Amino acid sequence: MRRYALTIAIRKLFASLAAALVLCTGALMTPVSADTLMMAWSQDATGLDPHKQTAFSSIRLLELLYEPLVRLDPDADIVPAIAASWSFNDDATELTVTIDPDARFHDGSAVTSADVKASFERILNEETGAASRSNFTSIASIETPDATTVIFGLSEPNVPILTAMASINSAIVPAAAIAAGSLGSDVVGSGPFMLDGWNPNSNASLSPNPHWAGGVLAIDGLEISVLPDETAILAALRAGQVDFALINDPFVATLIPDVPGVQLIKKPVLSYHVLQLNPSRTPLTEMGVRQAISCAVDRQNILDTALLGEGTVTGPLTMDAYRTDVSELFCYERDLGKARSLLAEAGYPDGFSATIMAATGEPPTAAAEAQVIQSQLSEIGIDLEIEMKELNVYIDAWLSADFDMAVALNGGRPDPFTMYNRYWTRDGNLQKVANYIDDTLDRLMTQSREETDPVKRKEIFAKFDRHLAEVSPWVWLYTGYTYAAALDTVQGFEATPTGSLFGLSAVSIVE
Repeated sequence: MRRYALTIAIRKLFASLAAALVLCTGALMTPVSADTLMMAWSQDATGLDPHKQTAFSSIRLLELLYEPLVRLDPDADIVPAIAASWSFNDDATELTVTIDPDARFHDGSAVTSADVKASFERILNEETGAASRSNFTSIASIETPDATTVIFGLSEPNVPILTAMASINSAIVPAAAIAAGSLGSDVVGSGPFMLDGWNPNSNASLSPNPHWAGGVLAIDGLEISVLPDETAILAALRAGQVDFALINDPFVATLIPDVPGVQLIKKPVLSYHVLQLNPSRTPLTEMGVRQAISCAVDRQNILDTALLGEGTVTGPLTMDAYRTDVSELFCYERDLGKARSLLAEAGYPDGFSATIMAATGEPPTAAAEAQVIQSQLSEIGIDLEIEMKELNVYIDAWLSADFDMAVALNGGRPDPFTMYNRYWTRDGNLQKVANYIDDTLDRLMTQSREETDPVKRKEIFAKFDRHLAEVSPWVWLYTGYTYAAALDTVQGFEATPTGSLFGLSAVSIVE
């Protein structure tokens, strides 16, 4: 604990020194105009194709440029975006969506049913490699009786499909851009901002979309700078050279309330920190080995050490409506005796060696999490070698399941099926990353998709939660917070449980 306290003290000192440096030089950034929001974040987007990107840093940029049919508000309720209204038939096998007649792409062209159909056909095409494909495999037909009406015919009841449509991975893009193969290079969305320029890992310039159906923005645009060191971001806020910042590092977030004229915007999120095991690799193929790891991990200690206690220990389901009390889940109370016994029964009484992969920068706690896990598992004879990778390299390795274990921060959704069916169903498009499936998981997910009674759905997901924690293909750790920092002159931003920055469309700058 003494070493930990010293680390915090050093970080605070460095933050103060960085602030002093910026105040002396005044050279970090120069505002474009009083009404241009100067913004900073530490991790840049890794690509611009909304259907393929999975990194949080990419999603945060793309959700300002593109729009899905519906979106989630700050309370995680579904609200209109491109769609003005929607309705299911009685047995949830048909979804009719009416497009807002005022919805326009950046070039001024109307968003039509043809664009919606082309977008979902692209998502469903396996060659696309779309991140959300498995959420929509029940779509059997897409009819477009007129320019503003889309009818999704479903092969079976699919209650959570509307929640799945609220993701930027389900963004509506121009049919012409799909035909031209220009997605990922040219950005023509219908979101509140247009991309004027992007220099990867350096900066981006966004201007208001004059055709946005959501109304006229109160700011002239966004100038985004990528500053990998968040203490430098804090220094820029302190100097008034940044108006708004996305903060990932909880250490930095805890310093913000002490900065005059700067507000901390904080909200619990549905995303979860997790130790992903690869059950396709020996000895993680053995359930007893995976369970031993789950029993040996002290989740609260990892949370306290890596995240300053800024979060809550969690099981697989992170949303309040469905989460199970962790005291009811398998081995959430650390038990080294049971862990050693499970290892011995699985044929590894002396432990084994493996690697654990973590990304630099996303989340910023990844290295600390890996180090604590390494230390904890060494107590039962598991020797871990930590492999730190740049984010784009990490993502490639993650998508190809080229790891023994991986520290990850994965996105959450308000509906468990939408959140997990891509991993824990036989047809899930990220089942190749999870590398574990059994009849129970697949059956429960199917039942949850078709069940319309909320009480019965909750019962189904309670079984799912307990079973997934017990078979331990992954070891869920905790949920944290989304943090943003803004000068007191910035008003109107609301955080959401998904960590979305879409609320920047509502901000204004006051003197």
